[in-house]
Amino acid sequence: MLFYLNLALKNLFRHKLRTFVSILAVAFAVAVVVFARGYITGLINLSFADHIQYNSGHIKIIDREYYDQERVMPLNYNVDGFEDKSLAQMKSELQNLDGVELLISRLKFGAVVSTGNELINMMGWGVEKENEIEFTNIEDQLVEGRMIENGKLEVVMGTELLRKLDKKVGDSLTIVANTSFNSVTGFTVTVVGRINSSLKALNEQAFFIPLAAVQPLLYMEDQQSEILLVTPEREMTAEVLPRVKEYLNSQAGGNKYLALSYQETSDLLPYMEIAQLIYNQVYIFIVLLSSIVVINTMIMIIKERTREIGMMSALGMKSGGILKLFILEGAVMGIIGSFFGSIIGSIINNYFAVNGIDFTAALSGFDSEIMISSIIYTQSSIFNSVFAFLIGAVVVTLSCILPARRAAKLEPTAAMKER
Repeated sequence: MLFYLNLALKNLFRHKLRTFVSILAVAFAVAVVVFARGYITGLINLSFADHIQYNSGHIKIIDREYYDQERVMPLNYNVDGFEDKSLAQMKSELQNLDGVELLISRLKFGAVVSTGNELINMMGWGVEKENEIEFTNIEDQLVEGRMIENGKLEVVMGTELLRKLDKKVGDSLTIVANTSFNSVTGFTVTVVGRINSSLKALNEQAFFIPLAAVQPLLYMEDQQSEILLVTPEREMTAEVLPRVKEYLNSQAGGNKYLALSYQETSDLLPYMEIAQLIYNQVYIFIVLLSSIVVINTMIMIIKERTREIGMMSALGMKSGGILKLFILEGAVMGIIGSFFGSIIGSIINNYFAVNGIDFTAALSGFDSEIMISSIIYTQSSIFNSVFAFLIGAVVVTLSCILPARRAAKLEPTAAMKER
């Protein structure tokens, strides 16, 4: 084998430019695969994380009637405990279920603020500070001020929302909202923090207010819109969900609630999982395109060395040896190209994993309620690089079998007469 490898290396360097172009084509394709896989993985993981953190948790518990009207955030279909148990008891027992790591309480409601010239529609999120910060790391997005304190009438708003309201941290404003009795109430709050999020919903429409402070204002003591359950790993959702459903069904009046996995609360996420499998086939196709250059190079090499191949056969080299020689020549180009391509792709991925790709302008027309981040961070990992390297090396090597078989089948006497 070492003999064939040394011979293959010598042959490749006969025409350095042609070999370089072939290696470059493979390197480019593999670099594209590394970057594309990092980008797609990053996009999918970020979409899952944003949806889970700000919409569904791993498991979402809501009123059955609320499910059909969630978009308008009705306040008359709530989670308020069972017939014989309070909301606090319900939450305590859910928290103690095996596999439940964290419980998030949220009260979502529509609100408006008048600026004098227009009414600004907003989305209020009544939250419990400690659990919200632990789950979403929302405090990391603070660019000014501080987070809300439980029980106080204060809010944290997005940068763009504050700009619309012409307010800043430290200012007060009066918010008007519907109550659970479909009446209207107003209350004055102080803006104590400003966040700058890549999610339009948080930056342009939502504001955070302490749950305990807003519940009595909306006549919703001991009530909330939803309970989110968090498991140690996303993959554990399928294991924990049956326990949650069994618990709800065992309680008096528990059938009024729905327990939904994060996949069931989104029309998009299940398709993303399927898309990830499809993209793996696309990566192979990209490398196959680059293999055309290598195949073309191999055909040219065989054409130029037809007499040489005939001479090698006449001197005793068997067709299997000739086949092995030309496959090795293609494999060397594939391995070298894949190696450098995986390194280049990793460097690009590492850069965008830190700095991200900003799609703010492209997403400017999207509905602000859609939980899509405007900055995508690629997923940089050794696995991506190894995956692309193996695809490049294997696909290019296999692509060389056809021209190599053609060389191996040449008759010695006919080959030596070729000019």
